[in-house]
Amino acid sequence: MKIASLPLSLTTGCVLIAGLVVSACEDHRIPAVLPAFSEASNPAILATSPNGTVLYNGGFGSAIAQDHTDPTVFYLLTDRGPNAAGAAANTIIFGKADFTPQIGRFHVVGNQLVLEKVILLKNAAGQLLTGLPNPIGQGNTGEIALDLNGQTVAPNADGIDSEGLVLASDGTFWISDEYGPHIAHFDATGKTIERINPFGSGTGGRTLPKVLARRRPNRGMEGLTITPDGKTLVGLMQSPMYNPSSGAVSGSTVLRVITFDIATGATKQYAYLMENSTLTGCSEIAAITNTTFIALERDGNYGGNSVSPATFKRIYKFDLAGATDISDPTNSDAGKLYNGLTVEQLKDKAGLQNAGVVPVTKTLVFDILTEISPVYPHDKAEGVTILSPTQLAISNDDDFGVVDNGKNGFTTKILPATGKVDLNRIYFVTLKAPLK
Repeated sequence: MKIASLPLSLTTGCVLIAGLVVSACEDHRIPAVLPAFSEASNPAILATSPNGTVLYNGGFGSAIAQDHTDPTVFYLLTDRGPNAAGAAANTIIFGKADFTPQIGRFHVVGNQLVLEKVILLKNAAGQLLTGLPNPIGQGNTGEIALDLNGQTVAPNADGIDSEGLVLASDGTFWISDEYGPHIAHFDATGKTIERINPFGSGTGGRTLPKVLARRRPNRGMEGLTITPDGKTLVGLMQSPMYNPSSGAVSGSTVLRVITFDIATGATKQYAYLMENSTLTGCSEIAAITNTTFIALERDGNYGGNSVSPATFKRIYKFDLAGATDISDPTNSDAGKLYNGLTVEQLKDKAGLQNAGVVPVTKTLVFDILTEISPVYPHDKAEGVTILSPTQLAISNDDDFGVVDNGKNGFTTKILPATGKVDLNRIYFVTLKAPLK
């Protein structure tokens, strides 16, 4: 992997970082060279499970956004919090049931990611959000939440399993999630401005297409970006939706890309074909132009693991130009049908072609497993942002340093390649060819 060499100054007195001219030239913290990666250090203890496993307040890295004025500052997003399968069917143990999904503001100082600030997400009334599942009819996943003592925790209408992050030019944040799916707009302090979903239970009255409610549980709108003109949010579903059911879409590789016009609320949908049906799916999306994007596709295995090694973690460039808008003008629960079948039931390129549906075009731009050396040790590459036409920053979700122990509890998340606890990292990588 090439290290990004960044000149400190220009004749104008400004700073050129990763191809971006920055006005804050007096900031002497800006490094001359970005490291291969920077890692968060000494995360605080979040909770301790009954078996003594320590749950850390890492968890940042589900998404990443670069600061608009200081290119050494990055915003990293957590998901709903540490969780593990319970003993009874559909039960989920929350390591800290009152955990508040949050955005961390991190500063890159050499190989260290220094946490400068935490922005806690809140509802419109200013009350702290939780990561607890939504009630039935409002984004419910079928999960029954339990606390560390095994007590049932009630669903929460404001609960959010945050996964996609946009830092808007005005300093506000847009976040998508795996529940509803919801797209929520937050001010710079983390307070909800608007919440949009397929159920009409949001705070601003605007909605997403009803078909999105058929997202696969915990595989909702995993990625979110904004076009360079600032007018359109673009979301990417993680996996083929259960539309009309899990069995009916077995083997499908068809994902949905959703565009949302911020001013009007108008939406469009497009078909994206992931490389094979065994993948965990797409973890992130980032905008190159108003019609071209990158997407991160991955499996769920660890890099450098000799037992079940990761084989697929790649970043693709894709283009909406020429793709078929698969939106349903009637906004039905199943979406637009083709010969009586949902888009997900068409399953692959041949199925789409036979139905007259043109998917987005895509090309490989970066292979995480072969182009990061000596090894990419993580399982969950989940965030990516574009630093310049030839440079990306990639973040991982460290799962708060724990994983499900298979026995209705937690165990420490050790990376097979390093023998150490997983921590949040940002990898700075250089592409072989420019994105544009």
